[in-house]
Amino acid sequence: MGRAFEYRRAAKEKRWDKMSKVFPKLAKSITMAAKDGGPDPESNAKLRTAILNAKAENMPKDNIDSAIKRASGKEADINEMNYEGKGPHGALIFIECASDNTNRTVANLKAYFNKSDGQIVQTGSLEFLFDRKTVIEFKKIEDMEMDEIELELIDAGLEELEVVEENVFVYGGFTSFGTLTSAVEKLGIEVTKASAQRIPNNPQEFTEEQMVDIETLLDKIEDDEDVQAVYTNIA
Repeated sequence: MGRAFEYRRAAKEKRWDKMSKVFPKLAKSITMAAKDGGPDPESNAKLRTAILNAKAENMPKDNIDSAIKRASGKEADINEMNYEGKGPHGALIFIECASDNTNRTVANLKAYFNKSDGQIVQTGSLEFLFDRKTVIEFKKIEDMEMDEIELELIDAGLEELEVVEENVFVYGGFTSFGTLTSAVEKLGIEVTKASAQRIPNNPQEFTEEQMVDIETLLDKIEDDEDVQAVYTNIA
């Protein structure tokens, strides 16, 4: 009885810890999307996707609605910026941020890199090493005809369709985000997640020992409240 209680409590604390870090990031994405394209998800594909991704993380509806409302207030003064850095053992790291205080953001990131024998590099130094792609994910249902779906999505910007166990991943160019997302939805497919990701065009392998140092740095970066997404050249 005692052990079971401790286990449940530990599991709850882990979920609460994750939510306390993930929800603010998701809220920022929703607010920025609503600010850029309006508060109606039907006419704002970016907002529709941000809401979808929030729901995938079980973010409550009240939190989502509040994030949309903040887009019309002073709290919406959030800037998007990117930072690039070299981590331990030559790992390359591309960081997307959203912040109301850029001085705080860059100071925190520099501290993380410095403590890990890494450094922030000039903006644009590493961007060419990553291809920006639209990535859409949905569950594979038993009667789905992958060949037909692939044909339907080609005109919308599909570059590749990959099935990994029970999940289907649709890849396209960054500029095809809106058309490709809409095309998947029009097929009656329930999208699990959709995002614009940076995929390394020359991924590198690292040893287990090297990965310990690299992941220590990545954990610090990902936990930062201003960091929205982190991409690396890890294979």
